[in-house]
Amino acid sequence: MLKGKLELVDSLQQLGIAYHFTDEIDCVINEIYESMNQILLPDMHDDFYLVSLIFRLLRMHGFSVHEDMFKYYLDKEGYWEEKLFSDIKGTLSLYEASYFAKEGEETLEMARHLTTRHLSDFLISPNCDDSRLRDHVAHALDLPLNWRMERLHTRWFIDQYKSTDEKMIPALWELAVLDFNLMQDLYKNELKHVSRWWTDLRPYEKLPFIRNRLMENYLWTVGRAFEPEHSSHRIAQTQANCLITTIDDIYDVYGSLIELEAFTVAIDKWDITLAETLPEYMQTCISALFNTVEYQGHEVLKRKGLNVIPYFKRAWKDLCKAYLKEARWYHSGYVPTLEEYLENAWVSISGNIAVSTAYCINNYVTAKELEQFSSGYPDIVRYSSMNLRLYNDLATSNAELERGDVNKVVQCYMRDKDVTELVARKEIQELIWKQWKLINGEIVSNCAFGKYLKNVASNIARMAQCIYQHGDGYGMPDGETKDQISTLLFDPVELV
Repeated sequence: MLKGKLELVDSLQQLGIAYHFTDEIDCVINEIYESMNQILLPDMHDDFYLVSLIFRLLRMHGFSVHEDMFKYYLDKEGYWEEKLFSDIKGTLSLYEASYFAKEGEETLEMARHLTTRHLSDFLISPNCDDSRLRDHVAHALDLPLNWRMERLHTRWFIDQYKSTDEKMIPALWELAVLDFNLMQDLYKNELKHVSRWWTDLRPYEKLPFIRNRLMENYLWTVGRAFEPEHSSHRIAQTQANCLITTIDDIYDVYGSLIELEAFTVAIDKWDITLAETLPEYMQTCISALFNTVEYQGHEVLKRKGLNVIPYFKRAWKDLCKAYLKEARWYHSGYVPTLEEYLENAWVSISGNIAVSTAYCINNYVTAKELEQFSSGYPDIVRYSSMNLRLYNDLATSNAELERGDVNKVVQCYMRDKDVTELVARKEIQELIWKQWKLINGEIVSNCAFGKYLKNVASNIARMAQCIYQHGDGYGMPDGETKDQISTLLFDPVELV
């Protein structure tokens, strides 16, 4: 009974239709959490798979359950008992749970390494004849569930659920297919809206040097909040992403330092008259930014009676100041220390814009929540933005140096630590894992910011992983990025 409930919740989430059953799922998860003492009785310990599933689902839903849940599977020295890992289904469940570890959780850290090794051995074993389990293991080893872009995983899981899940419920599969296709229709309508906006701006008449990444800019927003209720957020964030790319290109490849100094002052003072002495292409950009921010803020004011424009302005000012600092470093030939670089880079990667837009435009924001937001960005924004920066730099740093840009994290790490590029990249991957553990800690923390903001913030890191896993899927979109766009936005699932 318990296992069936939790597996159903897990399937609903992976099928991408959990948002239709929010109240029911919350009821199940709350019931599990409140009954932990009764659930985790000694006779439960034989079900290694189920205990791992309980842990993962509770962590996913913001409950700060302790890793001591797994103490029954450790020997007297505190090491995992090797016999456990003969159960591949349980090992896979523990593997996925281990990626929800917080900082300092050594038991889960051990589990991550052990399960990875045993699952890898399973894939090359001549006795591996369960094709369904093999597919799930291979998919998980490629990328754990907690790091995946939700909607892309949903598309994969819909096929897996129908073809290989012996507990498949046909009605759920059909609902998932219909939902996926209906969401595609909504996404295409949103794309039409932002495409008209972008075309009406006519950016290439005065800014021919900027990257045209409208489709990729929209893809980012689907990865951050895919549900239908967040349509306004996706539209506003796509507009913001287009402006971020434009402004980034101005700072990185086109503007002189003197021009960039004046450009930053005009944005910091939010004064269009200060742009009158700037080159025409900069005036065009500032005008587009100011008009877009004012329009987005006015829409929230009409709908909610809240003035969110100051929060939008703060985010854009912070971003441009961070861009300017990097421009000064580049033009002076200064190579920042790793600490200096990262302290600025988590802002210059623009995660603060994404969270500010999501926070201010979401349907549930209140005056009290805005007041809390006025004190600064939540810690989870920093952690997730840091991973966005690290994923980005690992994929793009060499190309950006060639075109003329400030040293990135790889070069700063090599210089500070006096190591080779290979060693630096390996250490940066460990830094990414450290940030993920901090993100996981924030998800289950009692901070004042709600579940939606936490989800959007953590999805920033997931989308970075998605876009930059195999190279620069944004700056130089490859076939994989184009396939992702087609899969999510244009290719419906066949209901057969």
